[in-house]
Amino acid sequence: MANGGAGDGGGKGLEQATRLVTAGRRSDWTGTPAEPGSVVNPPVWRASTHLYPDSAALHGGKPNADGHFYYGRRGSPTQWALADALTALEPGAYGTMLYPSGVSALAASLMAVLRPGDVLLMTDNAYEPTRQLGRGLLKDFGIETRWFDPLDPAAFEAAIDKRSKAVLLESPGSLTLEVQDVPALAAAARAHGLATVLDNTWAGPLGFAALNHGADISVMSLTKHVGGHSDLMLGSAAAGEHFYAKLRRTAQQLGLVVSPDDASLALRGLRSMGLRLERETASALALATWLEQQPQIARVLCPMLPGSPGHALWARDFTGGCGLFSIVFKGKKGSARDAFIDALNLFGIGYSWGGFESLVSPVDPAKLRSATVWPLPDMDPADRFGVRLSIGLEGLEDLKADLALGLTAWEKAP
Repeated sequence: MANGGAGDGGGKGLEQATRLVTAGRRSDWTGTPAEPGSVVNPPVWRASTHLYPDSAALHGGKPNADGHFYYGRRGSPTQWALADALTALEPGAYGTMLYPSGVSALAASLMAVLRPGDVLLMTDNAYEPTRQLGRGLLKDFGIETRWFDPLDPAAFEAAIDKRSKAVLLESPGSLTLEVQDVPALAAAARAHGLATVLDNTWAGPLGFAALNHGADISVMSLTKHVGGHSDLMLGSAAAGEHFYAKLRRTAQQLGLVVSPDDASLALRGLRSMGLRLERETASALALATWLEQQPQIARVLCPMLPGSPGHALWARDFTGGCGLFSIVFKGKKGSARDAFIDALNLFGIGYSWGGFESLVSPVDPAKLRSATVWPLPDMDPADRFGVRLSIGLEGLEDLKADLALGLTAWEKAP
């Protein structure tokens, strides 16, 4: 699952748009020995058992080498092609491991760098299932999790002690979209011997080169942008050679494997991901700008928006965005927020994001904070109810009209 060679979709000199089209399409995975490269896409290899031609091959093969047949749990060309493509898209990566979901990728990555008695420092705005890992699985294995303010590097450094072994970052953060100074936090972590794991699902490698900005392991939920069609569950973790070896060993010992059918769907989604992200990002920025001007809105949480908190860091470090942002309403009760959601026709009510369709879900960060508070100190305490919007590929004016219906319903609600 290490990089493919130049000329087989892994050329480092190619533009990202070209890599999206060519990566993972090695000729020996898209044809036969007699006719290499005879089809466009790697076929779906469904196999639990891999066969050997003779005993000599069985005993003298490469049982634990990437890209070699051994047993179904080690993958086949369909999974190898996806891992190879993701590695080619992640600057600085040696290899990429695949997982059944984004949460699985996060859990396995943390287990790869932590041991009983260690301390994990976790950003306070992390994805809720990630927080549950800290309170549940990791705690059960004798690992302590401490949360820190993602916007306070001094507090982060102060929280590090001799038991601290890893930091979990997420930038922008889940729900409230704070942008962290990843290079500074990762540098501080490295100076103290901590591994940095970054949930990079929001921007992905097209929008944020995680490893080049100091992260040791870059995790993505492939369910989101890579899949792009709301019909698969997958995760990935990319790293340099040292941490890739740790990821690989942990995943193999846990027996983690992904479906070749899902890997094939992810490969298909990958090819159009750049175009989808461009469209979704442009629409999201236009809608965020419009919503910021609406009297019902107290705050738009979108780092791509000029003047918004975190925009300077986003402009400094990011090369792209996505369609995910949040809004906070001016006062009123949660029932008014529910009225807004229920009035929408084009936004489905659901927790995922990154698909071709627009989604909306309620945002209640107060109960998901340990080291920070919600509403933020500079906000009116009454402005606490919000929604997260995932902008899809629908027409911009249609989405704006739908949101206007929701705002009208919010105004009419008690």
